[in-house]
Amino acid sequence: MKYPVVEIFHSLQGEGFNTGREAVFLRMGGCNLACPWCDTQYNNYTMMDAVSIFEAVQQFGVNSLIVTGGEPLIISGLADLIKCFKKHGYWIAVETNGVSVVENGVLKLFDYIAVSPKAVYADLYTKEGAMREADELRVVVDGDVQDFCLWIGTMIKARKYYLSPCEREGVVNLEQTIKLLGRLNQSEGGSEWLLSLQTHKLCGIR
Repeated sequence: MKYPVVEIFHSLQGEGFNTGREAVFLRMGGCNLACPWCDTQYNNYTMMDAVSIFEAVQQFGVNSLIVTGGEPLIISGLADLIKCFKKHGYWIAVETNGVSVVENGVLKLFDYIAVSPKAVYADLYTKEGAMREADELRVVVDGDVQDFCLWIGTMIKARKYYLSPCEREGVVNLEQTIKLLGRLNQSEGGSEWLLSLQTHKLCGIR
């Protein structure tokens, strides 16, 4: 079986709880959403088999793998690919929008699950098949998302909740993001939110 691969590269995790963790990133092609601020060329991919992917990852000599996209959880046969890495002792995380998981049991294979729900697609998170648990949840502040944050915090149970600024044409809405962070953390009965910056961009790394 072959899989759509945009790129495989070695770097540091720049966002969320695992910021600073050395890892190999496996960026999968294809997505089930079309976010207006997305900066990933997820439709420009090459089809690769599991052996080729494993060999490409293994050459970096790092046993942490972050599977991202696009949207990796819409790919059929993903579980077989992840099992190849689990057999060799890899710690494996996935980054997903959380809208849909096409393969039963695949989530149990990951050591860490980061969900980034999209406010512009809020209705999709009410449907059957949307994720309900994660290790961390990250919301991009791509508008007035305060009500969405309060709501999605009740829909998806996570150990950590993060706000991320949105970048459009080189402009980052950091002030809007930290103001919202303050309001959310002053709300009674809500989740505790943290700030997540794209620190890899600040450092000038991938």
